[in-house]
Amino acid sequence: MTDVMSKEQRRKNMQAIKSISKLEEKVSRELWKRGVRFRKNTKTLYGKPDLSIKKYKVVIFIDSCFWHCCPLHGNVPKTNIEFWEKKLTRNKARDEEVNRYYIENGWYIKRVWEHTIKTNLDKVVDDIVEFINNAKGNSNN
Repeated sequence: MTDVMSKEQRRKNMQAIKSISKLEEKVSRELWKRGVRFRKNTKTLYGKPDLSIKKYKVVIFIDSCFWHCCPLHGNVPKTNIEFWEKKLTRNKARDEEVNRYYIENGWYIKRVWEHTIKTNLDKVVDDIVEFINNAKGNSNN
């Protein structure tokens, strides 16, 4: 099926997509307010986690419902179905590879769905703070 946009329109549309989402900004802002210090989108770490604390071997990924195939809200667009199924399936497989890598290497990994942030940001931030504190406590032993 052909694209409904011209090549120039599609190019502008794709350029407008930011690598750092507004949800990621909201979460990181709240964590920073609570005194949690971290790095964002660390290129030297496998899978380029959204938030990371190397000292405690903590990585956090904020997954959008569309791009990471949320079981509740994920969907495949109605046009160019073959492309999107392949793309989204590969994204899901990559997430599993990244999870396996960090687990096998003794890191603490947390994935947060977009819809949970939209539903209750404070609870998500509380959960992340608790997750980081648990990792800190375990790394001191």
